[in-house]
Amino acid sequence: YRFRSGMSGTLWEVRNELWSAYDLPVVRIPTHRPIARDERPDRFFRTEAEKFIAVADAVESHRTAGRPVLIGTRSVAASERMSTLLTERSIPCSVLNANREAEEAAIIARAGESGTVTVATNMAGRGTDIRIDAKARDAGGLVVLATERHDERRVDRQLFGRSGRQGDPGIAQAFVSLDDSLIRRHGFPPLTRLASLPSLPFRRFVAGLLWRQAQWAAGLRAATVRSEVARADARLEQSLRGQSR
Repeated sequence: YRFRSGMSGTLWEVRNELWSAYDLPVVRIPTHRPIARDERPDRFFRTEAEKFIAVADAVESHRTAGRPVLIGTRSVAASERMSTLLTERSIPCSVLNANREAEEAAIIARAGESGTVTVATNMAGRGTDIRIDAKARDAGGLVVLATERHDERRVDRQLFGRSGRQGDPGIAQAFVSLDDSLIRRHGFPPLTRLASLPSLPFRRFVAGLLWRQAQWAAGLRAATVRSEVARADARLEQSLRGQSR
């Protein structure tokens, strides 16, 4: 291709990588309307069990207020676990994951209705515009609750971006625990031990530092893998060109 271009709402974090690997600059374009989404601070928990209970409590509160809720999970198992926990509380919910692809369109169509609760894995429904009804807009818009942080913050923004679209109101918040996959695989052990101390002064600051460090380490590893794949592709292409002569 003589010219290569594309558009995404979450490329700003990898702009340096796109330039160094593909000579592609990234230009920021202002949103069509000002973003009114309320992105609230993360809530930290020591265990996954405590975290899921807190998410269920938040769902109950938002649903009572008339807001639709979208719960983002990183795995099918987590989505089913969240669904079971909500069902035990008599909170009806729809589950959107790899096991229920046939129902996706119908689930997304209802996800913006007042009081509706939807549980989805991060791959399911990505990029889909969830339109809220008038009652939900008056109640504060769509609420997005993440049950984990992803390895790269731009993926978190993909999930949070389901709410507060085109100037609509919305709320987004992440619930995280020391049991999360991100911390187990990329967390700095001394920081993890400090964050697990309930009586530690500035514990919230330490926990926030731990998650930023873990995402930085995970992002660096992912960028390294992408760079190695790109170099391997270039070598293969050069080899194939040599053989075709």
